[in-house]
Amino acid sequence: MEQSKGRLDPQKERQGRALLVGVYFSSREKQLCEQSLVELQALCATFGLITVKSILVPLHHFESSTYIGKGKCKEIGLSSEELQADVVIFDEEIFPHQQRNLEKILRRSVMDRTELILGVFAQRAKSREAKIQVELAASQYQLPRLTRLWTHLSRQKTGGGSGGQLKGEGEKQIEIDKRILKRKIAELQKELIEVKKHREVQKKERKRRHIPSFAIIGYTNVGKSTLLNALTKADVLVEDKLFATLDTTTRKYLLPNKQEILLIDTVGFVRKIPHALVAAFKSTLEEALDADILMHLVDVGHPEAVQQAETTMQVLSELRPLQERPIITCLNKIDLCTDPARLLYFRLHYPKTVAISALHQTGFDELIALMMQEISLLRREVKLKIPQSHYAFVSELMEQGRVISCHYDDENQILLHIEIPSSLEKKAAPFQVSWN
Repeated sequence: MEQSKGRLDPQKERQGRALLVGVYFSSREKQLCEQSLVELQALCATFGLITVKSILVPLHHFESSTYIGKGKCKEIGLSSEELQADVVIFDEEIFPHQQRNLEKILRRSVMDRTELILGVFAQRAKSREAKIQVELAASQYQLPRLTRLWTHLSRQKTGGGSGGQLKGEGEKQIEIDKRILKRKIAELQKELIEVKKHREVQKKERKRRHIPSFAIIGYTNVGKSTLLNALTKADVLVEDKLFATLDTTTRKYLLPNKQEILLIDTVGFVRKIPHALVAAFKSTLEEALDADILMHLVDVGHPEAVQQAETTMQVLSELRPLQERPIITCLNKIDLCTDPARLLYFRLHYPKTVAISALHQTGFDELIALMMQEISLLRREVKLKIPQSHYAFVSELMEQGRVISCHYDDENQILLHIEIPSSLEKKAAPFQVSWN
């Protein structure tokens, strides 16, 4: 396949010059646009690009053919020529035909935020699962954009007894590629299903062993891996870059009360995260939601801490309602927070809040005490009298609970003294009794 000139390959051209473009519709949106461009610049640095300029574009309406107006196209074209930019990156997802038209006008490669994030993910994926997830998302993104990767379309010719004479127009190469890519997407989806089956087996084993699990969630680069390392000496990669961690890491940790727990480090979030990536990483993200308790890490020293926290909760709630999931909010990098109002905001809007510094390991006593308190609320010791006709429920209780004693009464009913997860309390309530 022949790629368009100037296309940056994340595996080959690590360093290039990027001109960034952000758009806004009102003065109220301008500041958000500026903040988003700062984050886009950080994404460029992670990918290996140098940002030469950021341009803010006020829009009254979208241009269907080029996304922005002709005047702004000309301005961006002149700036990119003057600054020798290799690529122009838009902070929004733009349509394939707009991308093609802009490349013709600007005479250089054009990317959008989604393509850049996919490039960063492709660079940083290490495990087989992460690589499959990124490849799936990239393939789904690429499918409607295949035409822009071709500088010409060749037609198939067939030989035979006519000595190579053309038998018909045949099939466009682009159609062949689309069929190949669709087949690849289907195969990747099957591979992810197999990975998910393996994950389900691991999850059942954890439940059988009654080990409470904590998932460390949060915006990218807030210190999740630093916290995991500080608590468990896990030696997980820590970098001051976006998406330093794509692969889920699970480590055991022994609390002061001798309770063994599992700590799960998860992929971080970012504003305007591509839907294809959320879909592809759904199984990984759902592992976080399957944890008994969520530890929501917030970089409280960051000026956009509130927006970052809201983004994290929004992405997670799109996957599954969070109302019944216990959440501890860890206000990390407390030593860098210079705004008391920001701390007050989190304490008022997020229950069970604790201020820490994962790097300096401060506030850990309060954090660990809160973790032990939350674990105590997960399970409850009950005494039940269950008829033999409900033995399927007894099996479920024994699988998910911790049996203290079990025997039968004169009526051959099962007398069960057991510690059960709170999720089974309502189901067990009709059988609850007091007995000696």
